[in-house]
Amino acid sequence: MLVKLIGYLRDRSGLLRILFFGLLVCIVGFDFIAERHEAHFWGDKIPGFWAVAGFCGCVIMTLIWKGLAHFILTKDEGFYDNE
Repeated sequence: MLVKLIGYLRDRSGLLRILFFGLLVCIVGFDFIAERHEAHFWGDKIPGFWAVAGFCGCVIMTLIWKGLAHFILTKDEGFYDNE
């Protein structure tokens, strides 16, 4: 059953992307109507700050770790031929 679900979602990746971005918009939209209490940090006063900060942090971490993994895991073309 899980394999069928994964196959279904893989075939409809555009729909899944739309759903995820829609969820992100809903979270940021909810932040505009949420009741705010005393701000402990300057970012607490800006609606949608934490959603945007989390998204940017995720993108930056992905780029850093992808580059680091490429640097560590990439071998020369004849690396495995030489013994």
